[in-house]
Amino acid sequence: MRLFDIDRWEEIFDSLSKNRTRSILTAFGIFWGVFMLILLMGGGRGLETMLGSNLAGFASNSGFIFAENTGKPYKGFRRGRYWCIELNDVKRVKNCVEGVDVATPIIQNWGGTAMAGNHSCSVTVSGERSDYAQVDDPKIRFGRPLNDVDDMQHRKVCVVGTRIVEELFPELGKEDPCGRFIQLDGVYYCIVGVSGKSANGISLGGNAQTMVHLPYGTMQQTYNRGNRVDMLALTALPGYKMSDVQARTEQLLKRAHVIHPEDTEAVMKLNTEAVFAMIDNLFRGVSILVWMIGLGTLLAGAIGVSNIMIVTVKERTTEIGIRRAIGATPLDILSMVMSESVVLTLLSGMSGITLAVLILQGMEVGLRETAPDAQFQISFGVAVGAASLLAVLGLVAGLAPAIRAMKIKPVDAMREE
Repeated sequence: MRLFDIDRWEEIFDSLSKNRTRSILTAFGIFWGVFMLILLMGGGRGLETMLGSNLAGFASNSGFIFAENTGKPYKGFRRGRYWCIELNDVKRVKNCVEGVDVATPIIQNWGGTAMAGNHSCSVTVSGERSDYAQVDDPKIRFGRPLNDVDDMQHRKVCVVGTRIVEELFPELGKEDPCGRFIQLDGVYYCIVGVSGKSANGISLGGNAQTMVHLPYGTMQQTYNRGNRVDMLALTALPGYKMSDVQARTEQLLKRAHVIHPEDTEAVMKLNTEAVFAMIDNLFRGVSILVWMIGLGTLLAGAIGVSNIMIVTVKERTTEIGIRRAIGATPLDILSMVMSESVVLTLLSGMSGITLAVLILQGMEVGLRETAPDAQFQISFGVAVGAASLLAVLGLVAGLAPAIRAMKIKPVDAMREE
C-alpha cells in the first residue's frame, strides 16, 4: 500500500466501518492493552525513581552492628549480661576482619531539644566521624560536612537537618544558615553545614531532617560517653558480601567480650545490602508482572484483530474474486488485508500510548512539589518499541486471513455468491 494513496485509505476505513461493532471492540482491546502496559511501566518507573532518590547516598554494601544483652551463660557469666561495643573494638574490626572497608563508631542521644533565640525544636543528636559519610552521604546543601580536624580538636560545630533550620531560623527562609549558633543541653554549637537528606530516606536514629550531627570526639567529651559505642557501621570491600563480613565481625566481638560463640541474642545486625537486594528484586518482579499483563492483553487484542479480518475476508469473498478476475495479483490481495489489520492495530495502540503518556505527565506535574525527582514518563525508545510491537502484531494478526484471501479463486467466489 502506498502511503499517500488516498483511495486505498478510503477503502480501508470503509471496510472497517462496515464492521463497526467488531472493529470498535477489537480496537478497544488493543487500546486497553497498550494503555495498561505503558501506564504500569511508567508508574513502576516513577515509584522506582522516588524510592531511589530517597535511598541515594546510602551505601548499598553497608551494615550495622548493635550490642544486646547476652542470651546464653558462658565461662562463668550469667545469661542476660549487659555488654557494649567499645572504641578498641572498632580498631580490631578494621585491622583484623577480612573484607572490611570502613569501620566507624556512632553514638546517639534521642529526645534532645535544640534552641535558638525564642525557637526550639526536638532533635536527635548523633556523634560521627568523617568516614561515616562513606556509609551515609549527608547530601550537604549548605556549608561543609564534618571532618577529621573537627573530631580531633573537639570543635563545637554541627551539621543539621533542613527542618531544624526552618523551625529555629524561620526568618532565613531558604538562605544559608551556616555561622549561626544553636544550643543543645546548655552548649552552643556553630552550624557549619546543612544536610539535604529527605525524611523518607534511610536514617538510623530518627528523621534525617531533625538530626544534629556532631563530631564524634566532641559528643564523646560533652556527654561523657567514654569509650562506649552505640552502633558500629561497616562497609564491605568490592567482592565481599556484607553478610560474611558481619559474621566475621560478630565472632571477633564475641571472643573479645567473652560471649558464647552460638549466642544469637547478644549481637544485633542490620544488613542494608540485603535490603537493597530485596528492593531490586521487588522492582524486577513488578517489571516482569507488568510485561506479562500488558503482553497478554496485547496478544488477546491481536487474536481479536485476526478474527475480525477472517470475518471480513469471508464477507468480501465475492469482491476478492472479482478483483482477482480483473487482474489483481496475490500480492495485491495480501496487501489489502494486512494493511487493514496494521491500520486497526496501530490506530488503537497509538491512542492508548497517547492517553497513557498524558496521564503519566500529569502525575509528574502533580508530584513535582512533594517528589521533584520522580520520573513517571516513559522514554522515547520505549514508545518506539511499543509502536514497533504493535506493527508486528498487526502483521501477524493479518497474516492468516491474508493467506486465506490469496487462495480465493474467481470461480469459487462466484459460486459463493
